[in-house]
Amino acid sequence: MHRRIRRPSIWLSGVASIVAGALLVLPGTEGHAESKAGDDVEAVAAAAGATTPFVTVEAETGTLGGGARLRSIKPGATVPTSATLETEASGHALVELKTTGDAVTVRNSSGKQANTLVVRASIPDAAAGGGIDASLNLYVNGTFRQAITLSSKQAWNYRNATTNPDDPNAGGVPYRFYNEFPVRVTGSPIAAGSTLMLRKDTANTAAVYDIDSVDLEDVGAARTQPANSLSVVTYGADPNFTKDSTAAIQNAVDAARSQGRSVWIPAGRYLTNSLSGTTLNLTGVTVEGAGMWYTTIYRKPPLPASWRSQILVGSGTTLRDIQIDSNATWRDVGGPGGADYGINASGAGGWLVERIWTRHTDANWLSGTNGVVRNSRTADSYGDGFNINNGNTPNPDKLGLNITVQNNFARGTGDDSFATYSDAGAGGTNGQVSGAKILNNTAIAPWWANGLRIAGGRQVEMRNNLVNGVSSNSALDIGVYGNTGHPLESATVSGNVLIGGGGWNGVRHGVRISSPSSTSLFPDTYTNVTMSDNVMRGALRAGLYIDRTRVRATLTGNTIDGPAKQGIWIASGVTGTGTFTGNTVQNLLPGQVAVQNDSPGTFPIGG
Repeated sequence: MHRRIRRPSIWLSGVASIVAGALLVLPGTEGHAESKAGDDVEAVAAAAGATTPFVTVEAETGTLGGGARLRSIKPGATVPTSATLETEASGHALVELKTTGDAVTVRNSSGKQANTLVVRASIPDAAAGGGIDASLNLYVNGTFRQAITLSSKQAWNYRNATTNPDDPNAGGVPYRFYNEFPVRVTGSPIAAGSTLMLRKDTANTAAVYDIDSVDLEDVGAARTQPANSLSVVTYGADPNFTKDSTAAIQNAVDAARSQGRSVWIPAGRYLTNSLSGTTLNLTGVTVEGAGMWYTTIYRKPPLPASWRSQILVGSGTTLRDIQIDSNATWRDVGGPGGADYGINASGAGGWLVERIWTRHTDANWLSGTNGVVRNSRTADSYGDGFNINNGNTPNPDKLGLNITVQNNFARGTGDDSFATYSDAGAGGTNGQVSGAKILNNTAIAPWWANGLRIAGGRQVEMRNNLVNGVSSNSALDIGVYGNTGHPLESATVSGNVLIGGGGWNGVRHGVRISSPSSTSLFPDTYTNVTMSDNVMRGALRAGLYIDRTRVRATLTGNTIDGPAKQGIWIASGVTGTGTFTGNTVQNLLPGQVAVQNDSPGTFPIGG
């Protein structure tokens, strides 16, 4: 049975409605919940986000022991000017374990047993960089169960460091604090309703453990080999992680393509550290693993090294039931940090990716025509989680037409968690991305950029997604791709729940709508967007911000709940039109206004 993550709720009070630009205080709502508004908002919240096979329990909802303390940021607090453990935590809250005996206890609320966990946590970097390893003890129902190994070797990058992003002594500012740690539970599964305690004991030697969340999942048996498939092991691939399997996997794929068969990658961990410069190309073949908890392709080039490790997905490819991981340490596609795309999909003939789990990769880069990614996960990435695009090229295999990203989970991404980019290129020759659909996905705690982003395109749909906790930028950014981006001709944004936004990277807000700059290839075009029935909750600055010029925005039935600053802020100099009908702003802090229009003569609001 699939579950949604447990998400925070901000109860409703002090409700106001924005109709045709006017602020109306609804009678009888001061100081208590307005029931119908509350019911409507929570119904939208319940429908948003991915349905996952695991349940996430936030550490801050647990019981603290010893001297453990809760650290958090709430709307109205001063927004940091650089990344912090709080800004990068889901829901901007974490539990700190610093001294022996400090603990946090949570309950298995999944409704079923759990035989795996994913612990999202941070421990300190080494003084010279490169990270450390340290254990943390797990107790079930008060009894010691096992030690969990945590690491900071793929965390703690330093922005603007003068040597490399992994060097803490080169003048950079730290970010990327957290990592996820999959754990197979030893002994019997953790029964529903049982307690799990993470405790810093004498043997746990990190100076501090910052715990963000725990996923609980009951993983079933490994999948079995499909009929009419070729096993990569038959072609020499090693599931025991002792020798390079790159050539063996590719040989199996090539043979399957010529024979009209599929490829089977049995349970195991497959090392890929070939320095040949040839990446795995799965075009035209169905490739299946035993499940994302069972079959892993692990990229391990010697670092530093310039090395392409992306997996190519082309026309007619199906890829499913596999994990892709790497030893990458910073963002630099094909560069010395070891990072590269998780998958790079293209092709005019369509492709399907489902039930994959990418970790410590760059973006999952999605172009072509009629492609689908669904029911997948990404974590701890160095780039976007899932990015629909036109390949930044006029190549007919990379048009970016009718690509769907649905029911996926992204946490701790190093750029936008879910995005669509339409780059026209310096000469304006790249085709316009059209028909992109980003549906029912969950974006948790990206450490850089936005939860969701629309950057140009035609007939874009972004529906029923959940964002919770954005460190640097906005929960949702709507506009164009730099100075070479195609205009946003049409976009529908509906039913999304957008929690937080307004992070440390300059003056950001919960949701931002902008337009081409004056130096763009398309200076006279407008950003055109319709937003309906979205919930924008708990922004660290304004709930919705509109800036630059040439914006046509239609807002209907949206709720802006508890922003730190204005509910809606239209900056000075904006041109275009706003059609606002039946929107609600509630839980304003003292002294804040529902709507601040600093461009009343050039951006009139009508209903």
